[in-house]
Amino acid sequence: MSCAFRRPEAERGSVRVRTLSEVLPPPRQPLPHFDITLPPPDITRWADGNCGIAGVHHFEASQPGPHAVITALMHGNEYAGAWVLDTLLSRSVRPVRGRLSLIFLNLQAFARFDPERPTLSRFVEEDMNRLWCPELVRSGHTSLEMERVRAISPIIETADMLLDIHSMLWPAPPVLLSGLTTKSLAHAKALSAFQPGTPWVVQDAGHETGPRLIDHVHFASNRTRATACLLEAGQHWLPNSRLVAYTTACLFLQQAGVITPQPDLTVLPSPRLPRTATVTHCVQAHTARFTFIKPFCSGDIIPKKGTVLAIDGAEEIRTPYDNCLLVMPNLRPMRGHTAVRLGRPAEA
Repeated sequence: MSCAFRRPEAERGSVRVRTLSEVLPPPRQPLPHFDITLPPPDITRWADGNCGIAGVHHFEASQPGPHAVITALMHGNEYAGAWVLDTLLSRSVRPVRGRLSLIFLNLQAFARFDPERPTLSRFVEEDMNRLWCPELVRSGHTSLEMERVRAISPIIETADMLLDIHSMLWPAPPVLLSGLTTKSLAHAKALSAFQPGTPWVVQDAGHETGPRLIDHVHFASNRTRATACLLEAGQHWLPNSRLVAYTTACLFLQQAGVITPQPDLTVLPSPRLPRTATVTHCVQAHTARFTFIKPFCSGDIIPKKGTVLAIDGAEEIRTPYDNCLLVMPNLRPMRGHTAVRLGRPAEA
């Protein structure tokens, strides 16, 4: 997979001299004030878990069936999923067949959430969603997040179906992410088909800095039947993100066959044809001056190949093909971090 589609300041064969105003990037988009209209849930009563692992609640039915797992709080300031698990546990939702695990992941990062500084509790020592590698789990590497991954990995490695609930810093429509296997793509498409608005289903290979939970070999290998997808439910602190996350979680559990239909979802919309795309380019910020030319939104489709998206130092970032889908642009990326993923819609 190519990392970026970049056009340098001077191109071979070009005779046009660019002015200083063209070379300099536009002013960086200011970090906006985020209203916390969805407060964090009180999950104190669930923190101990029920199976000897903090934050893990595991239930088994008398009838055989799959092991369905829902995870939330991979990042401490993304708590729409924690609201979902709180609701399911408060309603005493139990599997009618198979097994059900509900997991609050990064409890320590969540405990540090401060509404006055809401972006600073993503993790404590390192991003937990770059650590899901069996070799790393067995290594001597250590951190608060790494130890938590080690504690939870035995449960993950027995999952048949997994839904990992996240949310986004920048306001955007929901999106479902899957790995590159056909089985996980089908899993995500099934969830998307019944969602209002039919969220995009995006296949990608993850991040160079380490595997996400959905990239764990247990789900990414075609030698297993286990599937996983990641829901980006919307902006972190909006009530609608909680609603999207809850709807998706109930659909996930019903499609897995481990629970009976929930009252909230007794009337489902007719299934729609999912919108799918595959990430072809992962654009990283190579300098601290990376700036988008305007505040793009996840889900935007840029019609023309070669359209300028951003300036990174003195380089231009352009769309590599027509009808290019922007996946979760980070309007204030740090150097070395992913700024945006570019996807080719299946319709194209």
